[in-house]
Amino acid sequence: MTEKFGRFVVFRLMKKGELAMEVNLKVKINEKKINIQFEDREGEINIIDAEDKSINLAHPAVYFLLKDNKVNYIGKVSESYTLDSSNFNKIIVITPPWEIEPLYLEQLFLTEAKENKLKLVDPVTEEVKVPANQKKAVTEYKNEVLLILEKFGYSLQVKKAKPAKASHRWTKAVSQIEFYVDSRESKATVLWQKRNEMVIKAGAILKPEGRLNKDGSIGMDMKFGDKLRDDHKEAIKDFKTTEDVVLKSVNEAGLFLYYGGTNGWLEMKDSSGKTIDEWTKVD
Repeated sequence: MTEKFGRFVVFRLMKKGELAMEVNLKVKINEKKINIQFEDREGEINIIDAEDKSINLAHPAVYFLLKDNKVNYIGKVSESYTLDSSNFNKIIVITPPWEIEPLYLEQLFLTEAKENKLKLVDPVTEEVKVPANQKKAVTEYKNEVLLILEKFGYSLQVKKAKPAKASHRWTKAVSQIEFYVDSRESKATVLWQKRNEMVIKAGAILKPEGRLNKDGSIGMDMKFGDKLRDDHKEAIKDFKTTEDVVLKSVNEAGLFLYYGGTNGWLEMKDSSGKTIDEWTKVD
């Protein structure tokens, strides 16, 4: 069994309005377990692959049971205990320093899971009040542990699935429809004449200036918009097109006309107000 022992000097987490959190650790890794020790305090974290039928916990600890890397149970043990691993395939054992009461640490983890709407199997429903004189220390330790686990790929936050990007289909019928833009200081008539050709008719009014980033720098939308305008500068006079301009997509048309910043598929509408998205979206 190969084994590696290393020292991770800094983990850092930045939040707006807060100082960076910095934790110094010693980490030991083999094929079945990651052992994480705090450099400046007692206590440790063990991330264990539950390949055996049971796992023995020899010390007071808080533990997470995971199925396919998702936390589905949070519990604690006060003395030697054996867990049946038939319902999970990984366990995270958090052995706190002596000054951190596992009961209170468990409660803060349960509260964190509840606030993040994490569904647990057979969750503890009776809440324990953490004494005021201990809450600060337990909360700080809880946050350090969550930071470390997040860096190793484990979290009490529910990952939200990203919505699938809409697909749109060009048709010959759509190529005959004029779509109108009247948004963000720009006005234009647009035709999707071919699969990769969006025609902006002559007479389109362009937004004069793009929005800068909060720090005063030029954003990507503005850079791309200016490049498109520069590519077609012979067709523009006083922020108005003097001839038709052919671009490749709805996105390019939006950048060219008003520097983007919105969903162009919803900005282009026919004479009755029906968007190009409604005309061409594929379910």
